This record gives sequence, structure tokens and C-alpha cells, in this order.
Amino acid sequence: MKINKYLFLNVLFFVGLQLYAQNFSEGPFSQLIIRGATLINGNGSPPRGPVDIIIEKNVIKDIKVVGYPGVPIDNNKRPILKPGGKEITADGMYILPGFVDMHGHIGGLAQGAESDYVFKLWMAHGITTVREPSGRGVDWTMKLKRSSEKNEIIAPRIFAYTGFGQGSKDPISTPEMARNWVRENAKKGADGIKFFGAAPDIMAAALDENKKLGLRSACHHAQTDVARWNVLNSARAGLTSMEHWYGLPEALFEDKTVQHYPLDYNYQNEQDRFEEAGKLWKQAAKPYSDHWSNVMNELLELDFTLDPTFNIYEASRDLQRARRAEWHEEYTLPSLWRFYQPSKISHGSYWHDWGTEQEVAWKENYRLWMTFINEYKNRGGRVTVGSDSGFIFQLYGFAYVRELELLREAGFHPLEVIRSATLNGAEALGVANKIGSVEVGKLADFVIVDENPLKNLKVLYGTGAVRLTKDNEVIRAGGVKYTIKDGIIYDAKKLLADVKRMVDEAKEKEKFKILQPGIKE
Repeated sequence: MKINKYLFLNVLFFVGLQLYAQNFSEGPFSQLIIRGATLINGNGSPPRGPVDIIIEKNVIKDIKVVGYPGVPIDNNKRPILKPGGKEITADGMYILPGFVDMHGHIGGLAQGAESDYVFKLWMAHGITTVREPSGRGVDWTMKLKRSSEKNEIIAPRIFAYTGFGQGSKDPISTPEMARNWVRENAKKGADGIKFFGAAPDIMAAALDENKKLGLRSACHHAQTDVARWNVLNSARAGLTSMEHWYGLPEALFEDKTVQHYPLDYNYQNEQDRFEEAGKLWKQAAKPYSDHWSNVMNELLELDFTLDPTFNIYEASRDLQRARRAEWHEEYTLPSLWRFYQPSKISHGSYWHDWGTEQEVAWKENYRLWMTFINEYKNRGGRVTVGSDSGFIFQLYGFAYVRELELLREAGFHPLEVIRSATLNGAEALGVANKIGSVEVGKLADFVIVDENPLKNLKVLYGTGAVRLTKDNEVIRAGGVKYTIKDGIIYDAKKLLADVKRMVDEAKEKEKFKILQPGIKE
């Protein structure tokens, strides 16, 4: 019998992937019961427990309250495990829906961060769904998306938003070219489009065509086009969500149409770009003024989603904090650390001459920005959680948890923070019927942690939260224990340990040691 060599190698490859994944995961199972946890279900309701959650073939079949806090559970009244099933004893633990990262780039060539490294950092922090807002191309992303759907790789489920115009043979210069590109993007299987701005007629045509196809969209309103097309223009034309905050202050201008650029400003100079961006919110209408409220109310009427990504700009208000984050030592690749350093070439490495004045301006920028985001939430608007990691000293997974903390700083109750990280993200992606909350009929995506994240969001960091015991011993509490995606149980701490192994090997190969900018051994 003649064996096809390529088929044989393919089978070996996928068998190898499955054996490799088994080192970090278990399942799926015909039945999975998670027993005795306290449930934070993602829709804003308060914790409840102990509960037993019954999953069959990746679908939540029942959520059964099995007792009261501090009272022994009557095991005779608990759901019975079927033959071949699996149970997790989660007494004293907390269970949440899997987290949704609405702005997750799957690594980057310039950063030297490959998908396996990024995926494990995400999954180790409970992130089971990611929207990639453009990356190395739709074909590359779609290949990873299909592998994730089949659980052939350790990865969150992926929603692919292609960068507008990416892959086009010629620059898109007419409305018809825009419509054609949008149709081709949909044929390739993309879930939506990530815009950076364009001429108004091109933006209008592309958004109209994308809406007709029933796809969703996001936009980073770049300064190069925002003077003619801000957030209100986009939302009116059918954009479903905005990234960061560019374009929003411009919609709030009352006495100008462009920001107050210094006359020697150059957009290609990253220090110029980010320094002046830190002064933008002070040029907008004052909080709670008529114009400020009118813009907000129109966005609310349009059911528009805000994805602020506070964390990715935090180094602007406190550079030392961002670059000295404790996880860099063990989990940041040498190539990524080099990418973060002051540079006139690398995007987001704008530390040409960054000091007290720039940081003070950015602190005020954050205060005004957070005021808008918090009030948008208070008036019923949808705010999601996105990290945009891989730039500006922000590391995959860790930066997501930092984003949760920054929403808390903005004024969100911890339950509102969790809802932004789960159900709001699912709604923005159009899949709230499948994920985003722990409810009967939804998929088995969960985060299990042995500490209460509502009391301290830091327990979600892979490095845990620092705590002093009654015996005066310093310990680390928390860190996600299990991430469950599609009913498959992943050991979050093992995933993180494997990332450390990758980093250790890269450091050993290069004889690399992290040094702060300008410091030589």
C-alpha cells in the first residue's frame, strides 16, 4: 500500500498539536460540572453562590444554586455526574464569563511576537474571545481563526476585522473601488473592517456597503483624515464602534474644526503626534455642556460602541510605571522589549524627550476622557474592553487586566467593569446569544479564579496580587486558575509558565538582559 507522504506528514502535524495541547488542557467532555463556585454572570447582577454549572457538549444546560454561604452543601441535592463526565471542584472560587478583548493584535513582525506567544498570554488571563482590528492580512488571520474554531491550537476565538484597503493592488481612490474592496473582504470570510479614515465619499461608500452585507466595523480616526470626518460622521454613516478616542474630541469642538497644532508639527514625528494628542480633550466642549451632551446623546441613539483602550496610552501619563511593570522581566520577549524603546521609527516609541509637562497634560487628558466614557455608560451606552497590546510597554494579557482597572478608575462599579469585559463585548460583536454571560443555552466559556476579582481586580493578573498574611508573610494571591473555552479546560498557570519558557529561551539564545533606556551594563 502506497502512503501519501504529504498526507502522512499532515496527520503527524495535527496529532502533534493535539498532544502538545494536552499538556495544558483537558477535554472537551460529554458532560462537565463546575461545582460550588460563586457566580459573577456578566450581566451586572451581583454574585451568587454556591452554584453547580452543568455543561453538555459545550452548551450550558443548567445553573443550579446548591446552598448558602457558610452552610455545608447537601450532596444528595446536587446534579449527578454522568459516566464519562468531568467535574471541577470550585468551592470558594469565583466563576465569570470568558473575557472579550475588543482590540487584540495577534503579534507583529516588528515586535517579533508570534501567535502562540500572544495566544497563551491572552488565555492565561481568561481572554477567550478576541477581535483583531487588522493584522498581517485577512488570509493569515482567517487561517488562525479556523484553527481556533476547531480547537487545533491553543487560542481564543477570533473575529477578524481587516484594515480598510489592506491587500488592494492599488490605493482605494473612488467610492466604487471602496465598495468592491468591501465585497471582496466579506467573501474572504472577514467579520468586519477596521478603518483609519479616508476621504468622506470613500468612507461613506465603504460603510454603506459593509452595512448592507451585515458586517460590523471599527475605526481609529487618524489625525490625517479626522478634520473632515469625525466620530459623528462615522456613526451616522453606519460605523458600529470606535477605537481609542481620536475623532471624539473633534466632534466636541465648539470654536474650531482642527486641533491646535503647533506650526512646526509633523505627524511623522511620533513625539509631536502623541504630545499634542495629550492636549486634545482640553480643546473640546466642557463636560455636561449642551454640545457635549448633544454629541453623546446622538451616539447613544445610534447604538454606538466605545472601545476606549485606556491602557495603551497610560505610559503617556506615567512612563516609568509602564516600563517598570513587573511582568516585563519574565514575560516580555527581547524583540518586544527592543521595539518599546525610544525610537524615531517604531510606532508608539515616542520617548524622544518625554517629561513632567507631557505627563501632566496627559493626566488632565485622562480625567476629561474618563468623564465622557463613564457618563456614556451611565446613560446606557455600550463601553467595551480592548487592550491594543504590543505597543507602548503594554503586554498581551496583562494589559487587558490593566484596562479593567482603568475603567474602575473612570468610575465604573466592578460589576460594570466585568459587564464591559464580557456581555458588552459579545453584544458589540453580535454574538451575545452565544457568549458574554453565564446563562443556560450559551457556550461554555469561563474564567475561574480563587479570589474575588470584584474586591481587587489585581487578582486577575498572571502575577497575582501582593498580600501580607497574618504571620507577616508576603504572598501572591490569585492569578486565573482555569480558562475554559468551548468546554475545554486550560490550566492558566501552565500556559503562563510556557510563555516564561519561551522568553527564557530567547534571552539565553541572545544573552539578553532587560535594561532601562539609556542604561548600559
